[in-house]
Amino acid sequence: MAPLSPVISLARVSIFKPNNALVFLPALKRLKAFIDEIMNDSIDLVDLDKQLQNAEPQDILAHAIQQHENIAISFSGAEDVALVDMAVRLKPGIQVFCLDTGRLHPATYQFIDRVKKHYDIDLQILFPDAEAVQALVNEKGMFSFYEDTHKECCAIRKVGPLRKKLLTLDAWVTGQRKDQSPGTRASIPVIQNDRVFARQGETLTKYNPVVNWTSKQVWDYIRNNDVPYNLLHDQGYISIGCEPCTRPTGPGQHEREGRWWWEEETKKECGLHR
Repeated sequence: MAPLSPVISLARVSIFKPNNALVFLPALKRLKAFIDEIMNDSIDLVDLDKQLQNAEPQDILAHAIQQHENIAISFSGAEDVALVDMAVRLKPGIQVFCLDTGRLHPATYQFIDRVKKHYDIDLQILFPDAEAVQALVNEKGMFSFYEDTHKECCAIRKVGPLRKKLLTLDAWVTGQRKDQSPGTRASIPVIQNDRVFARQGETLTKYNPVVNWTSKQVWDYIRNNDVPYNLLHDQGYISIGCEPCTRPTGPGQHEREGRWWWEEETKKECGLHR
């Protein structure tokens, strides 16, 4: 809420000028109503998050689907396929989308096709802006992320198309878990107000149903329910992203150590979740 305070101060100063009173007073009222709405929404979500902390992922998903008609599942082509399985059982035909960065592993492309056929869903593939990709490659080459971090490449190939999709939704569901990255995801809530990707003046609700599950619990679900999975997992890959930026992890290594391994551990996020 801090960024809004300068606006409030300016509005308060302006309404005391006689010539401006009629102009600024309605704007101030609208601003106050907007702030009150945000605060109430935030308080409600905090309370709801507390209630959902011990809920099963299926129950969290059921709540999300009941609350939002315009909702979609974000599928990364990895173990979050468990969420796709849960969702289609609750609502056949639910929107599911994934990001094709143009640099995925061939096994991941094959897996996406298998998921689409297995569940008979219209899995939407999102692509980055071709001109932005071309400009990046022309300027810095195909592997610039090895030299100047992965942030710029991820912003173009991942964040851009995701933002475009989320502008069309009221809610979205992710497969984030706290144990995926203790340094950056340890405090992720079950439900949150996603102000980063929301349309201006609108609310975008973000659900993380498996946030409190461990990797073992996810894989128990996959095996117990005969859920298809990315065959790269059988080759030592745990966290799977783009082919040039992902490698198998060794014994004792954390799953995120296979991502952007040339960078510091604290930087291992691509910008999709903030």
